[in-house]
Amino acid sequence: MDSVTQAALGAAVAGVVAGRKCSPKILLAGAALGTLPDLDVLISYGDPVSDMVKHRGFSHSMLVLLPFSLLLAGFWHKWWPTRFSFRHLWLLIAACLITHPLLDAFTSYGTQLLWPFSVSVAVSSIFIIDPLYTLPLLLMLVAGLIWHQQMARLCRIGLVISSCYLIWSVVALNIIEDRVREQLDGTPLAGSPVFITPTPINTVLWRVVVLDGETYWEGLTSLLDEQPDVDFLAKERGSWLLAEKSVYLNMLESFTHHFVKYEQVGASIKVTDLRLGLAEYLPFQFVLASQNSEGSWAVTDPQRLEGPRVSPKHLPALWLRLLGNQDIDANLCHIKECPKPIHIGV
Repeated sequence: MDSVTQAALGAAVAGVVAGRKCSPKILLAGAALGTLPDLDVLISYGDPVSDMVKHRGFSHSMLVLLPFSLLLAGFWHKWWPTRFSFRHLWLLIAACLITHPLLDAFTSYGTQLLWPFSVSVAVSSIFIIDPLYTLPLLLMLVAGLIWHQQMARLCRIGLVISSCYLIWSVVALNIIEDRVREQLDGTPLAGSPVFITPTPINTVLWRVVVLDGETYWEGLTSLLDEQPDVDFLAKERGSWLLAEKSVYLNMLESFTHHFVKYEQVGASIKVTDLRLGLAEYLPFQFVLASQNSEGSWAVTDPQRLEGPRVSPKHLPALWLRLLGNQDIDANLCHIKECPKPIHIGV
C-alpha cells in the first residue's frame, strides 16, 4: 500500500496499543514505524528486475521484524525512558511493524512474509491505493488530535472501519472468483491459470486475466453488472524466442507465476508483467534480450521501460464500467458500437 496509508495504519495501531497512554508523540512514532519496512526501496539490488522482485522481501518478513522489534524495544527502553513497560513497548513496536506487511499481502504485488523462504503472499483483494480504506484511519486520527482524551478510542474506531472494508474486499474477491469459475467450467479453459485483481481505488470493478498458451484473455466485471458473464478480449501473449532463459526471466516468471507476455519490439524482446496495471497500461516492462546486426538473439542485462500513462479521457469509461455499463470494452478505450460478448471457449 502507499506510504500515507501505511503511516495512518501505524499511527492507529500505536494509538490502540498505547491505550490510555496514547499521545500525539505516540501517534507520530507509530506512523514512522508503519512506514519503516518500505525503506527497502532505497536499496539497489543491481538491476531493475531484482529491484522489483526483491522489494517487500527481508524488510517485510515476520522472521525479521519480530526479532528486530525486540532489539528496537530494548534499545528504546534503555536510552529513552518511557511510561511503558518493556513488554508494552515491544508490543506497540511489533504491532506497528507487522501490520505493514500484513496489509501489503492483500495487494496483488506479493509480500514475502516468511523471507528467506520463497513464500510470496498476494491475496489481491485491494488496490495499492484505496481511499475507502485510508480515509477512516485519517479522519479518526485527526479527530483524536482534537479530542485528546478520546484518542485511543477514536483510533480503535478507525481501525475497525478500515478492517471491515478489508474483509469486504476479500468477500468481493470471492464473489468474482465464483463468477469467473462458473463461466469457465465446461470450456477448454476450465482449470487454466486465472488472475483477478481490483481496478484502481475501488473494490467494485475487477480485472480478470486468463492464460491460454500464447494467448491471454482479459476482461472487466463489476459487482453492479446485470449479466454476470465476463466479456473477454483475446490478446497475444507471445512466447520466449530464445532457447536460453536468463536468470532475470526466471526470476520474473516465478515472481508473477508466469503471468507475463513476451513481445518483440524492433531488435528487442520485451517482457511485461500482466498482473500489475490495467488493460494497455501495464507499468512493469523489461527488455531482456536483443538482436545483433547479424540477426542473432542473445539475453541481455535487464532494462526497464517506462510504461504508458493512463489517459484522462479513459477515466469516464472506467467509471461507467464500474457502474455496470457492459458496453465498455476491456481496453476502456471506447464504447463498443456493436456490443458482442466474447464467451471464452465457445
